[in-house]
Amino acid sequence: MKRKLAVLVMTAVLAAGSLAGCGGLDGSETVAEFQDTKITANVVNFYARMQQAQYETYYASFMGDEMWAGEVSDGKTYEASMKESILNDLENMYILETHAAEYKVALTDEEKAAIEEAADAFSEGNSSENKEVVSGDPDTVKRVLELVTIQSKMFDAMTADVDTNVSDTEAAQKSMQYVSFSYNKTDEDGQSAVMTGEEKEELMETVKEFREGALDAEDFTAYAEEKGYTASTVTFDAETTSPSAELIKAADGLKEGEVTEIIEDTSACYVAKLTSLLDRDATDKEKESIVSQRRQEKYSSLCTEWKEALDIKVHDGVMKKIDFQKQGVAIKMPETGEEESE
Repeated sequence: MKRKLAVLVMTAVLAAGSLAGCGGLDGSETVAEFQDTKITANVVNFYARMQQAQYETYYASFMGDEMWAGEVSDGKTYEASMKESILNDLENMYILETHAAEYKVALTDEEKAAIEEAADAFSEGNSSENKEVVSGDPDTVKRVLELVTIQSKMFDAMTADVDTNVSDTEAAQKSMQYVSFSYNKTDEDGQSAVMTGEEKEELMETVKEFREGALDAEDFTAYAEEKGYTASTVTFDAETTSPSAELIKAADGLKEGEVTEIIEDTSACYVAKLTSLLDRDATDKEKESIVSQRRQEKYSSLCTEWKEALDIKVHDGVMKKIDFQKQGVAIKMPETGEEESE
């Protein structure tokens, strides 16, 4: 997710999206520091505003104008949680930069040129007022893009020795087809309601008949369609919980071609047929996921180790000046010119 957000930061700059907002911040102030390294407010503000704009673009429409004031947990607001994550990201980026030489990581001339071009495009595409709001001067934009690029290269270097061998047994994904029979109904007013006990009993008789026919059906999906139902296909392993943990547990114990008993859950019951003990495509994707997880764990472990060895001082008063609730930020979409949030 962090790498994806870094790409979004770059994309927003490269697209020369115009930002809307007002306010100001002394960019020379120090937000956090360790040893001889200082993380200044201009860098934090630009990185934070880019992420703020992305989140508001995608989530403000259904979270409302007070999205940043909403609580995540234990009295912590979305804004506080987001800013905590942003500062953690930047602390890691600066720490990674101090270890870059150990991994022979450095920006190439081509990367430096691309960063320079992106910063120039951002500067040309935005008014001086908007750039002031987000600390979007060329030097700051370049600095953030340098940090993001080094982080990406360091991730690859730090995880280069991760074991990429994953056996079929470790990654095995089975496949099944199933039909769900919901316990919900639509009442006379068009509202959703839970079936009565009598209605559930009637439904269960229907499900029993369906299962009996499924036992002899060669094509489960075709049989379901013939009976007026839609069969769904899902790949899974023992750790899968969707669409139902009970259904997964039952299907996981079957041989290929066998049909489950009627599996009851809180909101529906199911009948399923195990169609494959090893779904090749799903298993290969799971192998990729396992390797990706190994890399992330190696990367996170090293970041934590290096960070814990440092005495990082955070100046909370400066960080508080970067306010999401009072200062909205929007990206103008190039194709429409409309602002997604403000």
